Amino acid sequence: MSIDNELLLDAEDDAREVEFIMQHLPIDLKEKMSEDLIYYFLDTLEEYYADSGILDAEPDDNGEFELDLEEIAGYLAQQAQKDKMGSFTVEELTFFIDAELEYAESFLED
Repeated sequence: MSIDNELLLDAEDDAREVEFIMQHLPIDLKEKMSEDLIYYFLDTLEEYYADSGILDAEPDDNGEFELDLEEIAGYLAQQAQKDKMGSFTVEELTFFIDAELEYAESFLED
């Protein structure tokens, strides 16, 4: 597969993920979040996972990783404020993280 085809498939997957997340957000948060903001938060979430060491952690006996959603949401809120992307509460961004995790889990069920 060519690099162009891989990039196209990645972009299509990203678009499906953004659509899924948008559909799973509460109505008031949907009004506050644009697709561009969701892409921003997905990129910021990836940075958090890479920098925090979560990706290097060992899963528990059930094959799961322990995530502190409030800590992650706090990081996202802080970065959004710093990057002038808007003001978001930990609660609002926990909804975003829950939707992103639900999307990721949908692939594990297949």
